[in-house]
Amino acid sequence: MQAEAIKTIKYLSVNEIQEHLKNVEYIMMAAPAPDHFKDTPIHFTIFLNTSQQLPKDIQEAIFDKFLDENGIRNPIEVLSQIMPVGFSKGTHETFMPLLLIKEEDMRNIPNSPMLVMDFLADSDNFSEAKDNSLTGWSYSYSN
Repeated sequence: MQAEAIKTIKYLSVNEIQEHLKNVEYIMMAAPAPDHFKDTPIHFTIFLNTSQQLPKDIQEAIFDKFLDENGIRNPIEVLSQIMPVGFSKGTHETFMPLLLIKEEDMRNIPNSPMLVMDFLADSDNFSEAKDNSLTGWSYSYSN
């Protein structure tokens, strides 16, 4: 069976993003890493629902907690900074977060600044990304 590409129907406006993120604590995304990263086959992105630059020790504690809770090992190429994030509506149940890196995308896709932790790693808990080359994301909500 061939996995279909994720299609975008529309991008959320800045107001829609702010409304969408009201009770979101974080979003975790897992995707296949480029083939030449054999020891770290999964590309993880954690989108924390804050636009504040947290102190380094707090960021490290949050990062370590994610690693422990999700059985993630061997993190490399770790980036942790405030980045523009857009959201797309597609055929999936939840809005897909989009880490915007290209200047053109930052200008053309409505976005909101979020603290993003982006890295390559391995885990036995994300077989969809690791074994089936699928991309997925999950939301964690505050009560």
